[in-house]
Amino acid sequence: MCSSSRLYVSQKIKPTNMDKSSSMRSLFSDHSRYVKSFQLFLDRSTEHQCMQEFINKELPDILSRIGNGNSSINVLGIGSGSGEVDLQMLRKVEEKHPEVHINNDIVEPSAEHVMLYKELVSRTPDLQKMSFKWNKMTSSEYEKQMKEENEKKKWDFIHMIQVLYYVESIEETIKFCHQHLEKNGKIVIILVSGNSGWASLWKKYGSRLPLNDICNYITSRDVKEAVDRMGLKCQHYDLPSIMDITECFIDGNEEGELLVDFLTETLHFSKTAPPSFKSELMEYLKQPECSTRRDDKIVFNNTLGAIVVEPLF
Repeated sequence: MCSSSRLYVSQKIKPTNMDKSSSMRSLFSDHSRYVKSFQLFLDRSTEHQCMQEFINKELPDILSRIGNGNSSINVLGIGSGSGEVDLQMLRKVEEKHPEVHINNDIVEPSAEHVMLYKELVSRTPDLQKMSFKWNKMTSSEYEKQMKEENEKKKWDFIHMIQVLYYVESIEETIKFCHQHLEKNGKIVIILVSGNSGWASLWKKYGSRLPLNDICNYITSRDVKEAVDRMGLKCQHYDLPSIMDITECFIDGNEEGELLVDFLTETLHFSKTAPPSFKSELMEYLKQPECSTRRDDKIVFNNTLGAIVVEPLF
């Protein structure tokens, strides 16, 4: 579903219609198992590869006109996680604008990820033209702080990679970013696609899964519709991605059960879901709405969508 930035960005959401008699609990209630399932998701999917392809092929052109000829470029990363994707994007900014200094503001609520990001920067060579300022807070807290301090700062490049699942209002978050966007600036938003298996799974079963206050079920289609309602200019890119979920259908397979937990965001789904519900959902995961068969593999549609929002002027 998402990248590492999704870990523990607690925000409020609407309640679900999950059966109160069910013993199912959110996967987020067990940090250790979540981390294991997330890492397995990365191993079994092409999520990072499809992002890498977007960064290498599309992002350079997107960033070519930012900066307005100034001696520095301001970048804001919201939900930057441990920084690996951030640094890849910053390198593309540097390649397109080799003579400027890059001021990088990071908004990340996880102390663990902030620490990992700082360690990554400390061991990465040739960052002399980049400065980093970490803000350990949620996007909503950061917006509130900016408003209270009447901060007028603007950014040339704002990115939100797999993070809008966790905000209180996607429209308010995008509005805030757009108001702080420099002339010729760009906002890059990446989420799961509205045409992905995730979208189908959430639409059919989201109300029956133990979603808590960690995240929302939204896709790039929801973001595109929000941007259109706001009258903003944007471009959309599909980022094809797959995930091998064959192990999910092997009884007793430990890694398969971890993947099912990740797909349903449910702790020990195979053991705690009502048998009829488990059987129904597992069968649905095989259907064309979610997956395809490739030889002897069942391949889940993990396609992402990138929305690039531009200034109105």
